[in-house]
Amino acid sequence: MTLNQSRRVASLASCTRVCLQRAALRLERIDPGAHRRIKGLRLITAYGIAAMLGTMGDITRGLRDGPSLSILAGGFALWASVSEGRGTRRESSRDLVLLTAAAAAGAVSFALLAPLLAQLGHAGPELVLVSGAFCAGYMRRFGLTGTGAGSQIYIGQLLAYGAALGPGNLYTIAIAAAIAATASVVQRLLSGPGEHPPPPPPALPIQPGAPPPELAMGLQAAAAALTIVGLNAVFGLVESAWAITACTYVIAGSARGTIRRVTHRIIGTTIGVPLGLVFLPLASTMPVLAWAAAALAMVIHAMALPERYDIACGAYAFTLIVTLAVTGEHSAAILGARAWETLLGGAFGLAAATLLLPLRPVAEGDAADRSRPSTRNEKD
Repeated sequence: MTLNQSRRVASLASCTRVCLQRAALRLERIDPGAHRRIKGLRLITAYGIAAMLGTMGDITRGLRDGPSLSILAGGFALWASVSEGRGTRRESSRDLVLLTAAAAAGAVSFALLAPLLAQLGHAGPELVLVSGAFCAGYMRRFGLTGTGAGSQIYIGQLLAYGAALGPGNLYTIAIAAAIAATASVVQRLLSGPGEHPPPPPPALPIQPGAPPPELAMGLQAAAAALTIVGLNAVFGLVESAWAITACTYVIAGSARGTIRRVTHRIIGTTIGVPLGLVFLPLASTMPVLAWAAAALAMVIHAMALPERYDIACGAYAFTLIVTLAVTGEHSAAILGARAWETLLGGAFGLAAATLLLPLRPVAEGDAADRSRPSTRNEKD
């Protein structure tokens, strides 16, 4: 190696070291103590373990719907880990078990009710999702655990909807819940004191003569979801369930907060989806790297969720597109529908929040007397 080559190598190494140091300092400002990064690693590990256990022959033997087990177990574990926000192993483990049970309850409700509602037409089963959207808003009045449970009920219904589950799949749902609870609790026990719960979100407004804010939020989400179901029944939407999901999770504790969340969701989706589409060739040729990119995006999602909803939405949109491609979905129409119908759901959520029982922000002087702590679950 010549002297000039040695200098270039040394200069490159120095630049790399400086860039890594700057990146580390920036991460420390965003995530002091690495608490959110640890949670991000925990939730993707819980997902991976649950999904892997759901594919083991000793567990799936005798199940007529074995492929659904991995999807359900991984989804239950992932979103239970996202929703859980306690500070001790004992409380976290308790909540994780309750949250996976809530997801299983949501899946059971869909499996039992969807065949009956299917008689109303192709959009009939989606009426079950309307009840989940209401639970995601209303159950915030029961504290942090209730907030997560309401969201998990909807997640369970959504996963069951995607897997087209029916009354014959109840045993599979129970097995999936047991696997998810085990995988998520084990990861929380291993993370231990490395995690700190996020600070409590702002208070929800309690307005004299108005219904409880959580009831208003539940009704807003349910009304927006019901409108989307009606549109699907009349016009036929490609991915209407994702529009329902969007309108469910953009509802905030005030109309102003909902506007902000819708804006952030639009920004995140319009950035995350194109980045995911860029990764489509990688998903088909090198799926391991695609899965690694999706896992990194979920870590970013966990880091950004408490404060940067736009970045969190972008990270999740990227993950969704990449994982769909890895699992064999390459239709441009379907992948595009996941994007624009998500934006459609956000628009309906915004309309419901501003027109139906709109909530006003809490005035600082009245916050202590006329409000109760919100336990809003900032999920996609």
